[in-house]
Amino acid sequence: MTDEAQSAATAPWVATVEDLEALLFVVDRPIARREAAKLLETSKGDLDRLVAELTSNLADRGITLITHGDELQLASGAKQARAVLAWVGTGGSDLTAAPLETLAVIAYRQPVTKAGIEEIRGVDADYALRVLLERGLIEEAGRMETAGRPIRYATTLEFLRRFGLGSLADLPALEGDAEALRHLELRSESSDVSTSSSAAGEADPDANSEGPRTPAQEDAATD
Repeated sequence: MTDEAQSAATAPWVATVEDLEALLFVVDRPIARREAAKLLETSKGDLDRLVAELTSNLADRGITLITHGDELQLASGAKQARAVLAWVGTGGSDLTAAPLETLAVIAYRQPVTKAGIEEIRGVDADYALRVLLERGLIEEAGRMETAGRPIRYATTLEFLRRFGLGSLADLPALEGDAEALRHLELRSESSDVSTSSSAAGEADPDANSEGPRTPAQEDAATD
C-alpha cells in the first residue's frame, strides 16, 4: 500500500453532502438534526452546512429537502406533483373544502386556536380540525395563556411533505383580502377576554407558565 493510500485509509471519516442525501434517502421517516449528526459523526454546525448545501443541490431536481424545525426529510418536489399523483392514483387532494380552507388558515396564521379559525371562516371548525388531525396535517402546538387555555394548532412536517413545500417560507404569497386576514387582530385570541389571564392563573397554577415552543412556532416566528 502506498503512503498516500495508507494515509487515506487511516484518516478520520468526514461526512459529505452525498452522505447526508443517502442517509435521508434510506430513512423512511423524518429524522432529527441531532440524530443525523450523530449517524454522520459530525457536529451540528457541519450538519447545518450540509443541509444548506443539499437544499441548494436539489433546487433543480424532482426531490426537495423538507426542513421542519429540527426535523429533516426528503420528498418529491411540488412541480412533480402531477407525475406522483399519476402513480398514487388520487387525482389530487381528497380533502373537502372545509378542511382545506381550515388548513389554509392554520398554515398562514399558525399557531391559531379553534376560536380564531372560526372567527376568520365564520363557521364551526370541529369537523375540519378532526379531519386534519387524523391525517397528521396539523398538530397541537401548546395553549394560549388566557381563560380556558385554548389549544393552538400548527401545521406538521407531513403537511409540508404532502404539499411539496421545503419549509413554511415556501408558502405562496397572499394578496388583497387574503393577506389582510393573515394580519387580522382576532378578538377571540386577544388577552382582553371575558375572564382575565390573571384570574385564570388563580384557577390553574400552570396558567402563567410559558407553553411549549414547537418547530412550527419557530418557523412562524421568523415570518
